[in-house]
Amino acid sequence: MGWLILLLAGVVEIAWAQSIKPTENFTRPLPTLICLVLCLGAVYLLSRALNTLPVGTAYAVFTGMGAAGTILIGVIVNHEPVSFGRIAALGLIIGGVVLARTTSA
Repeated sequence: MGWLILLLAGVVEIAWAQSIKPTENFTRPLPTLICLVLCLGAVYLLSRALNTLPVGTAYAVFTGMGAAGTILIGVIVNHEPVSFGRIAALGLIIGGVVLARTTSA
């Protein structure tokens, strides 16, 4: 169950990262509220996952999912540039997340 909660935490973290820009430096009330709720939700879910998962592994997977998901959303939705370096970084992040997950006790 911890891994499922951690997966959900990662998805919420990706949504949170995408919600930051629309706040326009936290000057727009509704986008700012959404951003804060998503941030708190991601951290809450991470804390729940830590009830059964090791903190080092869980945090590495959580941040890796957030980084990889944010890059993918940026490229697909926001039409951010694709480069060899970004693709290589994405591959390394995903590889690290998979390695952390498969070698976790």
